[in-house]
Amino acid sequence: MAQILYITNILIDFGVLSQLQAECDRVGIRRPLIVTDAGVKAAGLLDKATAALPGLRPAVFDQTPSNPTEAAVRAAVAVYQAQGCDGLIALGGGSAIDCAKGVAIACTHPGPLKTYATIEGGSLKITDRVPPLIAVPTTAGTGSEVARGAIVIVDDGRKLGFHSWHLVPKTALLDPELTLGLPPMLTAATGMDAIAHCMETFMAPPFNPPADGIGLDGLTRGWANIERATKDGQDREARLNMMSASMQGAMAFQKGLGCVHSLSHSLGGVNPRLHHGTLNAVFLPAVIRFNAEAESMKKDNRLQRMAHAMGLASGGDVAEAITDMNARLGLPAGLATMGVTPDLFDKVIEGAMADHCHKTNPRLATAEDYRAMLQAAM
Repeated sequence: MAQILYITNILIDFGVLSQLQAECDRVGIRRPLIVTDAGVKAAGLLDKATAALPGLRPAVFDQTPSNPTEAAVRAAVAVYQAQGCDGLIALGGGSAIDCAKGVAIACTHPGPLKTYATIEGGSLKITDRVPPLIAVPTTAGTGSEVARGAIVIVDDGRKLGFHSWHLVPKTALLDPELTLGLPPMLTAATGMDAIAHCMETFMAPPFNPPADGIGLDGLTRGWANIERATKDGQDREARLNMMSASMQGAMAFQKGLGCVHSLSHSLGGVNPRLHHGTLNAVFLPAVIRFNAEAESMKKDNRLQRMAHAMGLASGGDVAEAITDMNARLGLPAGLATMGVTPDLFDKVIEGAMADHCHKTNPRLATAEDYRAMLQAAM
């Protein structure tokens, strides 16, 4: 049985940050904790957010790491409780939004965070006790502002997914103005993250035609605008379309993802310094080639439809086009240039096989398949 559910109030346009207090009022937040990071604060975006809350006195946690951890979640929960907060505002990229979702679980549910991880059978343990969350993304990549999931590195070192409809933000304020100052490499890496989401959700086998349409349109927008946004950060049209592509990829998450993400989640847990979007960009060509065999046997060839959305002649051109795009954007040519060595493969494969994205790839991968993909991505 397919479940199709869209529940976030999404405001997308230049200047919608001005609606932040109105949305707090709408969902009943009187004392918010803003979860953000040092980079967002240094860029002046925290000041813009607090200025949009003239009638409220928000508390702030600004120490979210580049890959959110259970330790960071605990530190934020301590601020939330000490300041008597009753809701959350996530301001930043996927790390800040996922950290805020971790806080939403931990401040209202007992025990270690891993108790609520998807692969630990914890999804149904997350209840409606979670506080309301408003998400304000400052990058165009993760789409976590409209998604039911979060990725957090728990205390035992695993990078785990947490999924519940209770974690979906009540509001997503998508203001492309907040992305105009994003550096080129971060624009490229987060943009390829959005494109990977649109592609993997579209290829995922579950039946969900609305999600397919949303993901494919997101791919069209992302592919047409990522170079423009990277080369000219002030291109407002490109920034708006990249923010939409990011949102659209995540709206299709309910179909599931695939091997790109099972690999990037696992490797990101082994080495938390590696950027998730960059890993997705590097893994995409190898996974596309792995999936091509399964797609060629289907009447509805997803690779061919993606090729059309990307302006390519054939589904066989998709993997090489991604490799070429990564090069034009200045992203790493492979894992080796990122410091990844083959001695990590066994641990990465173990994590990928256990990841929640493993079983929703259109072609089920074996351990040896993952090893081949890792080698191809080097």
